[in-house]
Amino acid sequence: MTTLTATATAHPNIAFIKYWGNQDDPLRLPSNGSISMNLGGLTTQTRVTFDSHLPEDILDLNGVRQGGQFLKRVTTHLNLVRGIRGLAIHAHILSENNFPTGSGIASSASAFAALTLAATTALGLQMGEKDLSRIARRGSGSACRSIPGGFVEWTAGSNDRDSFAFSIASPEFWDLTDCIAILEPDHKKIGSTEGHSLAKTSPLQAARVEDAERRLEICREAIQKRDFAELAEIIELDSTMMHAVMMTSTPPLFYWNPATLQLLKTVIAWRKSGLPVAASVDAGPNVHVICETSAAASVAKRLSGIPEVKEVLLSQPGGPAVLK
Repeated sequence: MTTLTATATAHPNIAFIKYWGNQDDPLRLPSNGSISMNLGGLTTQTRVTFDSHLPEDILDLNGVRQGGQFLKRVTTHLNLVRGIRGLAIHAHILSENNFPTGSGIASSASAFAALTLAATTALGLQMGEKDLSRIARRGSGSACRSIPGGFVEWTAGSNDRDSFAFSIASPEFWDLTDCIAILEPDHKKIGSTEGHSLAKTSPLQAARVEDAERRLEICREAIQKRDFAELAEIIELDSTMMHAVMMTSTPPLFYWNPATLQLLKTVIAWRKSGLPVAASVDAGPNVHVICETSAAASVAKRLSGIPEVKEVLLSQPGGPAVLK
């Protein structure tokens, strides 16, 4: 009997400059580069046990046995790792999130980052951060950004070798807090993978991609200078541009609900009144309210007072994917 096991944890991330649309779907090569912040305190913990007695892969997510597309996607990713090692041995995967799954808080990013680190380690593959990021990208594009720590940039590249993520600032570099306003905790009906494939059908996508390098440079400099005002403007612009593409795709994707739009307007009003705060929305209705940590208590209190906000999760910059 052969049993090989390892456990890893990883954080989801919030993209300041978004990833939406691929130049190559199978390889998940993005249409443009992106910049994100890992979300400390929010974690996926995944244990992978390869066992020669197993007739097929088994996936337990948050204590529930999974099948269908969830299992298929994990098996496809494990096949990639098994192919590198030259082994054909099935695995039992136990994965737990301490935050809502599939609701636009990048659970697939932390999931495939943790799965990649645990699976490669269990099979004895010694890999550096760059190659781990490349492999994680194949499972979920944004997962490549959850391998490094802190503030992370993902270079789009043009092939499997040069599309990877790397840290541009440590978690301690800038004391920011993401106050995540949970409006809908349930799993979204249309996942990001399906959405990415629709991006090219929007007449706005080409303009969004063409302007991406300019937005990346502004965001990168804002982080390096710790310039919150500059960061706020660019992340709100980028988020709105992505959702404009979604809304003008065929068929259109409407992730926002009325409470999402109202909260976006509210955050802008708060900032005009002097509160250092900005909003960003990933592929879901929930709103990431980024602020300087000195304002986090005030922001969280205000958010909690909004009837449509079911829960507020607080997260500061998180570290890299690590073994347990």
